[in-house]
Amino acid sequence: MTGAIPTPPGAAGHRRTLGSAAAGSALEVSAIGLGCMGMSQSYGPNPGDRDEMIGVLRGAVDRGVTFFDTAEVYGPFVNEELVGEALAPVRDQVVIATKFGFTFDADGRQTGLGSRPEEVRAAVEGSLRRLGTDVIDLCYQHRVNPDVPIEETAGAVRELIEAGKVRFFGMSEAAAATIRRAHAVQPVTALQSEYSLWQRTLEAEVLPTLAELGIGLVPFSPLGKGFLTGTVDATTSFGTGDVRAGIPRFTAENRTANQALVDLLTRVAGTLGATPAQVALAWLLARQPWIVPIPGTRRLSRLEENTAAADLHLGAQDLADIEAAASRITVRGARYPEHLQRMTGL
Repeated sequence: MTGAIPTPPGAAGHRRTLGSAAAGSALEVSAIGLGCMGMSQSYGPNPGDRDEMIGVLRGAVDRGVTFFDTAEVYGPFVNEELVGEALAPVRDQVVIATKFGFTFDADGRQTGLGSRPEEVRAAVEGSLRRLGTDVIDLCYQHRVNPDVPIEETAGAVRELIEAGKVRFFGMSEAAAATIRRAHAVQPVTALQSEYSLWQRTLEAEVLPTLAELGIGLVPFSPLGKGFLTGTVDATTSFGTGDVRAGIPRFTAENRTANQALVDLLTRVAGTLGATPAQVALAWLLARQPWIVPIPGTRRLSRLEENTAAADLHLGAQDLADIEAAASRITVRGARYPEHLQRMTGL
């Protein structure tokens, strides 16, 4: 059984499959999804109120997006409530992905990594309640906990799938060996990790593993947290609450050095009548048919720009030119502060 979701009337027809039908882990989604985190946190004060964000989420469905990404830790908790409320009227038309993997104190503050079976079960119950749904379509382990055998975590998700509370299992920011161990217990449908023209660590070991096992890739921050759109440069000031202010790659010095990558995207975009963001997304889509990026936005105009990338065809020469130029560019700066980098398996 695959996870096909009915296409909304009038929606764009670009669809992709995450996972493997042979393994019973196939899930069909729109070629470009929507990352919802920024509607609740990480990029400074929200420019719109709750009703406006609900309008963006429902507008995404009207424009053919069927894949929506949230997590219990976003907020924490409030992002799931927002997504659940917005998508309730169209629940049968969409795929909702959420994540477990952190622990919280009585006041809702994040306290560490979770993923023990009892923590997984409690997290899923909470997500189901906040999302207002009977089943989570794709449930990711948000971060691997090195203190909990991945087999125990995957086994807990398997039990939840058997109970009908989860449909498919995903992982995030996991290393190839960890993915293999989890997949042996419960087939993994998708890995969510950062992947873009300025973050290509996955290419050495993880992407070949995904291809071998029939696991899809869901790149988060496919536009480099906004940098690859060309709207951020060395003069940009980040406001209160904007995580980019604390990311080494976003120091003014590193933004100046990394501008070469944006210049490359801008040149290619000019020849194709597109935008730098569209070229960056089209590059990802051209890498593999099982890659589904989830750019985040709080504006319908940006959402329309992003989803139009599914119509942008990069020919063999375009891709070769991008690769040749990108190979001469060294991206400067770590993608996370050190304490967050330690929480990834990469």
